[in-house]
Amino acid sequence: MNKIKYKARLRNKGQVTVPQEIRNLLGAEEGDELLFYTDEAGRVVISRAQIIDPEQAWFWSDRWQRMEREAQADLETGRTIEYTNITEALAALDEILAHDDAED
Repeated sequence: MNKIKYKARLRNKGQVTVPQEIRNLLGAEEGDELLFYTDEAGRVVISRAQIIDPEQAWFWSDRWQRMEREAQADLETGRTIEYTNITEALAALDEILAHDDAED
């Protein structure tokens, strides 16, 4: 298998210009952070760091992602209830709460 190779020059202070074709493949733009690591064969691999906005970090927590998967499974299997309006939905929630309180 022929691999396309790109050449870059190592500059002062260890700086390298990443070829445009590689930046395109990575989806990297100016200001993005890149990760460098070695694979099992000792090759250096470059990837674009996926930085999560601190205000959005909750969405990527293990707990939230588990709940997202559960919700998607409920949607896919039809374990959902549709309400025609907010009043109907709130009444259903009140009924659940009343039932839970009765069991306590």
